[in-house]
Amino acid sequence: MSDVLTARILPNIVGGQRVISKSFRSMPVTNPSTGEVIAELPMSTAAELDAAVKVAGVAQAEWAEVPLKDRVQVFYKMKALVEAEKDYLAEIVTLENGKTHAESLGSVLRAVECLEFGASLPQIATGEILEVSKGVECRTMRAPLGVTGIITPFNFPFMVPLWMIPMSIGLGNAVILKPSEQTPLSALEIGRLLEASGLPAGIFSVVNGDREIVDAMCDHPGISAIGFVGSTHVARKVYERGSAAGKRVRALGGAKNHLVVVPDADPEMTAANVVSSVTGCAGQRCMAASVLLAVGDCDHILDLVKLKMEELVVGKDVGAIISEAAYERITGYLERTASGGAMLTLDGRKASLAEAPSGGRYLGASIIDHATPDHEASCDEIFGPTLTIIRCATLDEALAIENANPYGNAAAIYTSSGGTAQYFADKVSAGMVGVNIGVPVPREPFAFGGWNDSAFGGGDITGPTAIDFWSRTKKVTTKWSASNKANWMS
Repeated sequence: MSDVLTARILPNIVGGQRVISKSFRSMPVTNPSTGEVIAELPMSTAAELDAAVKVAGVAQAEWAEVPLKDRVQVFYKMKALVEAEKDYLAEIVTLENGKTHAESLGSVLRAVECLEFGASLPQIATGEILEVSKGVECRTMRAPLGVTGIITPFNFPFMVPLWMIPMSIGLGNAVILKPSEQTPLSALEIGRLLEASGLPAGIFSVVNGDREIVDAMCDHPGISAIGFVGSTHVARKVYERGSAAGKRVRALGGAKNHLVVVPDADPEMTAANVVSSVTGCAGQRCMAASVLLAVGDCDHILDLVKLKMEELVVGKDVGAIISEAAYERITGYLERTASGGAMLTLDGRKASLAEAPSGGRYLGASIIDHATPDHEASCDEIFGPTLTIIRCATLDEALAIENANPYGNAAAIYTSSGGTAQYFADKVSAGMVGVNIGVPVPREPFAFGGWNDSAFGGGDITGPTAIDFWSRTKKVTTKWSASNKANWMS
């Protein structure tokens, strides 16, 4: 265990050392469940990032010489450590993010799968070899990029960094992580665990900060690639700025995920799954259900969805909202529901807070029904435990609404018909599709990522295809025998 719970001023990690930023700017880190200030986080400067990049570059040059099979031993060891400390690490996530303990624990265990996948790199990041002509061989080799940057959001502070860290480090790179300034504790725990697992100093760094560090990472000539997860607004800017500086950038943005319910859907399974998708992590995840497209007569299912939402206990089943600003943004949509012609049939502001800790920012589940496709609640990413319902006459109408929205992260259908499910999967414009599952997050070895305005840049940052993003291919052509017949390659 670490002393992160008692730290008053949170440090960066540079060269294996805990370094307090000399910045004059800082911000409080708050426990969303209680409103309590738990630490102070200095906002690092571009000069401090530059110092970290230089240290990382020196360490990476040596790390690149370590064979792949030896590099990934770190992840075998870290997996065991995370499993042994899973409840403590979940406590850290809950402390800084406000999730329920079960949600935090689930995210930690999902991170374990990412470590397992990183440990498997020697089996999947192999090169190719072929005799392309008499006495002539061509083969490919994986080469690291150098120093890479990772920028992560507040909603999964332990899991999302570990989507990318094992891939980048395993392939021979150094990583500089800029975590969300709202949830920096998990990043420091990741650093501790990597060090305890034998990772050399300098290969993993944490540089805390805000926009200044994000911009500096995009501009810095010593950073070769950036993996970003956050809002679409920022994702687009990171992609444009980083790409303009000649970097590889894969930036995952926001979403407006649609769940389509048809009359033949199983009522109990559908209702339970929809509610879980809407309210899990208090709706603060890019994979959360946002809009339900009810095709035909689905009132029997919608009534059950509402009933199950009403039964949720705030503080026990629904965690805290990350900040006061986020709370005000979410409730603003509820206040403006009627102005767009929709109906607020379940108001989370009226939910009982008897089971929630005092001082926190909590909100019950809400339903905005009879919305039109152009209602603001139908179009904007609310990022809270709120479900917007649009009534549709046909499946094709529902598909048209889904495909017209600018995002393309995830979409799901609830049906008992295999033909209907296949038709939907073929026609929908989304990178991740669910059938009777409202949070269709691919599990390893499948890559995570959406389409359209939900993702910018080429390649993936998770899964087997991420190998190409986090490394570069070297092609070697060899001829050993001068006695072989001459050809055009001689």
